[in-house]
Amino acid sequence: MKPLPILLYALTCTLALGACSGKPAEPEAKAADVATPFDTLKATEQRAREVQKVVDKQAADQNRQIEAQQQ
Repeated sequence: MKPLPILLYALTCTLALGACSGKPAEPEAKAADVATPFDTLKATEQRAREVQKVVDKQAADQNRQIEAQQQ
């Protein structure tokens, strides 16, 4: 019967020391964004879309001018 109280005492002391260690919890660091090969592809695709919008707008303006001259 004597080992049981000693074991409980040791367990209690260990838990108390662990809970009261005084160390603040370390903040969780946010994982850094990792560049992938697809990032450059997406950026290139977006630039192509923007260029296409400009080209479409210029084509529409030119078509309007041509139609205005024909009338």
